[in-house]
Amino acid sequence: MLRRWLLAPLLLLLAALAAAVAWLNLRGEEPIAEGSAPSNGTPEQVTRGEYLVRIGNCITCHSARGGTPWAGGRGIATPFGTVYAGNLTPDPDTGLGRWSAAHFWRAMHHGRSFDGRLLYPAFPYPDFSRITREDSDAIYFYLRSLAPVHQPNRPHALDFPYDTQLALALWRALFFRPGAPEQDAGRSADWNRGAYLVRGLGHCAACHGGRNLFGATPEAGMSLDGGLIPMRNWYAPALTAPDQAGVADWPLDDIVALLRDGTSPHGAALGPMADVVYRSLQHLREDDLRAIAVFLEALPQQAATASSRKPPDPARQEAGAKLYDKHCSDCHGANGEGARTAGGSTIAPALAGNRLVNMEPPVNLIRVIVHGGFAPATRGNPRPFGMPPFGLALADDEIAALASHLRSSWGHAAGEVKAQEVARWRGSPGD
Repeated sequence: MLRRWLLAPLLLLLAALAAAVAWLNLRGEEPIAEGSAPSNGTPEQVTRGEYLVRIGNCITCHSARGGTPWAGGRGIATPFGTVYAGNLTPDPDTGLGRWSAAHFWRAMHHGRSFDGRLLYPAFPYPDFSRITREDSDAIYFYLRSLAPVHQPNRPHALDFPYDTQLALALWRALFFRPGAPEQDAGRSADWNRGAYLVRGLGHCAACHGGRNLFGATPEAGMSLDGGLIPMRNWYAPALTAPDQAGVADWPLDDIVALLRDGTSPHGAALGPMADVVYRSLQHLREDDLRAIAVFLEALPQQAATASSRKPPDPARQEAGAKLYDKHCSDCHGANGEGARTAGGSTIAPALAGNRLVNMEPPVNLIRVIVHGGFAPATRGNPRPFGMPPFGLALADDEIAALASHLRSSWGHAAGEVKAQEVARWRGSPGD
């Protein structure tokens, strides 16, 4: 009898929890009208959609290397397993051919597929949820204009229990809430447009916001405080930190140049950011680039933090200095001053005072030494200079010594890098 009395409240509690999770996953969602059919939109909407998918850099994830663009199949590695991007062509059996604009809006705004299945947030609907229905429809109409490709979607390869809809429903109940475009009446039109692009379709927080233990971005995806990109083995620096990627003290034209050209007087875009510039940002209109720059320049900045690492011992510093003289000084200068062409273009960036050199953690510095550093080829920088990789020429301990030297010279006090860190972060070129 006692067990029955104890079991009843427990069952009621579980039922209430299940109801709460279900409600949290359905809140704000409007039912799709029965018979909602595909539509093609106007030429103007298709053209607008083509521009918007550039902003979202959608083609990068939805095109497998060597495969047909937009047909999906690319694997996105996460700490929970691999998620495979879907086919976005209008094929009726394997793509979006049977989707209506309402189905597509539900996916963008609520993270729910054609058949009602919950979508994994590797598809960044927590950010896309903040775009307008008008923009969602334009993207849909552009995708409808593509040639259909019959390519079945590859099943995700996720570990248990992350491969279950129940686990995903719990995650969404905790970390996802459908968003909406926001306007700050106290800000300029440029700031509001920049906020819309950065926090919505540009989904910058997907990298620059960092991830918690459960793979969610802090502050409901509003944070731009930096974090590791586990699927890429890089560190996305904080856009709110002057010693990382903050641009509050940059001239607006220099911010625009970095976004558009991948290079500016202050540095260049490397690694995953170079790919974003190449595939997305260089194609944006000048007014949108300037709006993004206005928003980024206005972000509140954290105080710079002093390194807690100890300086390298004299023997390690000397070993790193010898490696620098042998491999680096011809381009970067004896004192890390860098080199420029007669016209002022950067040949080799200055390492003295370089934020990438001093950044904590030293992930990106290790990655660049191991795999090289290459800015994107853009109209404003059509023949970028690149740094060769040294991952095969130098052992982990040598790379650590070289990095330690860079972080402890020319007034730097960022501290020592360990060989174990190099082994952890070197990864592969495709990461």
